[in-house]
Order: sequence, then structure tokens, then C-alpha cells
Amino acid sequence: MTKLTVVRAGALSTVQDAGRRGHAHLGVPRSGALDAPAMRLANRLLGNAPGTAVLETTLTGCALRPDRAVTVVAGGAPCPVTVDGRPAAWGAPVRVPAGAVLDVGTVTSGVRSYVAVAGGVAVEPVLGSRSTDLLSGLGPAPLRDGDVLPVGPPGRRPAPPAAAPWPAPPAELILPVRLGPRADWFAPSALTALTSVTYRVSPHSNRIGLRTEGPALERASTEELPSEGMVLGAVQVPPDGRPVVFLHDHPTTGGYPVIAVVAEPALAAAAQAAVGTPLRFVPGRGHRSV
Repeated sequence: MTKLTVVRAGALSTVQDAGRRGHAHLGVPRSGALDAPAMRLANRLLGNAPGTAVLETTLTGCALRPDRAVTVVAGGAPCPVTVDGRPAAWGAPVRVPAGAVLDVGTVTSGVRSYVAVAGGVAVEPVLGSRSTDLLSGLGPAPLRDGDVLPVGPPGRRPAPPAAAPWPAPPAELILPVRLGPRADWFAPSALTALTSVTYRVSPHSNRIGLRTEGPALERASTEELPSEGMVLGAVQVPPDGRPVVFLHDHPTTGGYPVIAVVAEPALAAAAQAAVGTPLRFVPGRGHRSV
């Protein structure tokens, strides 16, 4: 079996696939690639199944050395790619010889790059997924220098698509929302503010939630809310009044009111929104209820 040695782990690099769905009742988040379209496109270019496990890197990328020749794609957030110091293609298949070092560098825009390898990262699955879950600790630990990752057998080499449509990271993040289920816990002015003011992406954002900086949303009720189920895309409002958008490693229950829910397809852009990116919540379909 082919193996990848981690030469440089980067700021935060994890194994991710399509996630472990159906375990929220056990307190297990979905996890999985935050920018799922980027993961699927990288896999498509290699002939992998769409949800095959890849590496998700954060800001500073990673470097890998295969013990046998492999074909890889680095996509998602744009970044420089080299093989043994020589420039290589970003967003397209690259052949990496045995013993050569593939270096996926610091992003030039966006946040998360994805490194897919023909055959996929074949770490042992947990509850049907190979994803790292930073909240519960399930799945493989975040990458460390010296880690060795197994690679699965590659499938049939695909015919490359005419074009690989890699979306650019957002200059402004637009998140469509539906109000509820706890919109009635907020003052009318807060409901107006949510979809009329511009927030910014906070540096405290992570795979658990995208945190915001901006006006605090005023509560109409100061009572304590019993803990209840949380869904992907829930816009929870903690005591400081600044909305938090729950991402793939979010807790499955929570005790702060959820003012709205973001439509899931919009969350891929949230994964690539850099610190300070302007953010607007806009009314989506069915805006008045969840």
C-alpha cells in the first residue's frame, strides 16, 4: 500500500470526507469537509468517488512525501504548489514521484485548501467516516510532522473535464437565512438588524462555528433556554449578542437561542471566508419560519 509521510503538517490539517451523518442522537456531529464542492471536484479530477477522504488544510497548507509515485490535486483556496521545489499546477492533477516532496503552500486568498490523492486517504473509518472531528475527538488526530497516511488503490484514470470550475473565495459572504426557531426570543429591532447590517468574519472562527463581529442582537427574553437540538447552519446567539453560524463540527445540542438557519449550500463559501470578510445575512426562501 502506498504511504504519505507528513513532512510539514501546517497550521491545521485534517483528514475529511463526506462526514458521518445520522449520529446526532449520539452527540456526534456530522463533521466532513467544510468546502464539500471543493472536495468533490478534487476527487472527480482523480477518478475518486465524490466523498473519498482528502486532506483539508488551513491557511498554511502542508507538505507530503509519498513512498511510491502518486497523482494528486490541490484545490479549494488558491495557493502555490511545488514538487521538490519546482512549480506545479494548482487545481489540476499533478504526478508526484516516489520520494519527492509535494508542498502545498500558504493560501493567496480564502482559508482552506484540499489535497486529494488518487485512491484517497485510507485511514481507518470511525462510525462510517474517516473525518477528523475536532469537537468530539473522533477520527484521526490533526496531522503532525512525521505522521504516515495510507493511500487506497487508485481507480480508473478519468478523462479530465473540459474545465475545472474552482469558485473564488468570497470578497463578501452572503448567507441566506430562514428565521426561527427562536426568533421570538429577540426584539423586533434585532430581527431587522440581522438582515440589514453588515458583520465581519471573526478571527475566532473555526470548524465548529463561524463567529461574527458587529452589532449585538437584543434579546426580548432574558430567560434561560433548555438545551435543545442544533442543526448544521444554525445561527446561534450567545450572551454577547453576536451571531455564530454552526459549521460541520458543531455541538449537537445547545442552550443559546437560534435566531435563524443558513441554507446548507451557502456554507461552502463560509468555509473560505477569511478573517475580516464582510458578511451579510439575507432573507432566504421561507424566511419567516423554519
